[in-house]
Amino acid sequence: MKRVIKGGYLSGYRTYIISATGILSALAAYLVGDTDVFAMLQAVFTLGGIYFLRKSNETKKEK
Repeated sequence: MKRVIKGGYLSGYRTYIISATGILSALAAYLVGDTDVFAMLQAVFTLGGIYFLRKSNETKKEK
């Protein structure tokens, strides 16, 4: 049960999974017609920034 609560083998990848899911849902919302291109781009750039911010923090910790 502890493995499920802590995330198991995906525990270090939660930010990446959430970021990728958000980008995919923003693209899907645009393709379906729920949002316009500006709202889609805003969501994609925000979630991409979160992804790269997390990535840059991990490389600094390893050094």
